[in-house]
Amino acid sequence: MPVISAPHEFDVSDLFVDLHPIFARHLYLKVEGFNFAGSIKLKAAREIVAQAEAAGVLGPGSTLVESSSGNMGVALSMLAANRGYRFVCVTDSRCNAATRRTMQAFGAEVHTITEPHPVDGFLGARIRYVQEMCAADEKVVWLNQYEAPGNWMAHYSTTGPAIASKFPELDVLVIGAGTTGTLMGCARYFQEHRPGVKIVAVDSVGSVTFGGAPSPRHIPGLGTSIRPGLLDESYVDTVVHVEEPDTVRICRQLAANGYHFGGSTGTAVAGALAWMQENCADRSTRAVTIAPDLGERYLDTLYDDNWVRDTFGATALAGDEERNEGRAAR
Repeated sequence: MPVISAPHEFDVSDLFVDLHPIFARHLYLKVEGFNFAGSIKLKAAREIVAQAEAAGVLGPGSTLVESSSGNMGVALSMLAANRGYRFVCVTDSRCNAATRRTMQAFGAEVHTITEPHPVDGFLGARIRYVQEMCAADEKVVWLNQYEAPGNWMAHYSTTGPAIASKFPELDVLVIGAGTTGTLMGCARYFQEHRPGVKIVAVDSVGSVTFGGAPSPRHIPGLGTSIRPGLLDESYVDTVVHVEEPDTVRICRQLAANGYHFGGSTGTAVAGALAWMQENCADRSTRAVTIAPDLGERYLDTLYDDNWVRDTFGATALAGDEERNEGRAAR
């Protein structure tokens, strides 16, 4: 058991779940929620902050500010608390209450945007607020996770190599797309070191990341209303779009088997299964996807029947009764 002196020094990087017993596919899930920030965003936050400090952009008296739907905000809140920075997270009304309270527990200030920009949605409104903060105070530093090279570099040096080492015969790597930092870092690594591995990006319906039509989205994590500056589609072989009710169903199916994950995991697994259903008739293809966080921050949303019913309709709960019956029979 390691002994640490700073919270960002601990991160479980070698845990994978074999999903074959649940979905009858050779699909493996890299679990990234076991660290003190509770998500994969710790890797990017740690690298972006380190690069900013090395460049002299961050220093004593600096105030960090970032736009985040949740997990990056929590990771930066933790790092800011440990390193003595003031931190302001600019989020929006889709950020769940547990995430907001976690940031505040670390000492962060949370500003919640309640009205989307008419063209660029909630993300556009958040970024405009961040820019106003920077213009008003020269001590405010925007790390800009949507364009910071440290975002993808963190995964090029950690996540990609960890997957490649564990799965030397991997066929497909399926990555959910938010800021696209994880996607770009892993895709770059595999193109250089294992070019035969197919890269599949998973996005939410309603996201504009890959040119889709914008529409309301309710689950934070994946998808954007502004195309991320980090994205280079030349590294991506194909894109799968997932409806949010499918995210809910997969999350609940995983939970019915004892695995409690967040919304981005449900979306990524749904996308991976859809791609494998269409492209892997012989069921021999070996694929890996990523679980960015765990499920406790989503108890009031994805795992609340009333929220699901009010948000997506009763059909989004279809299958729960059968899963519960199957669980009781075991």
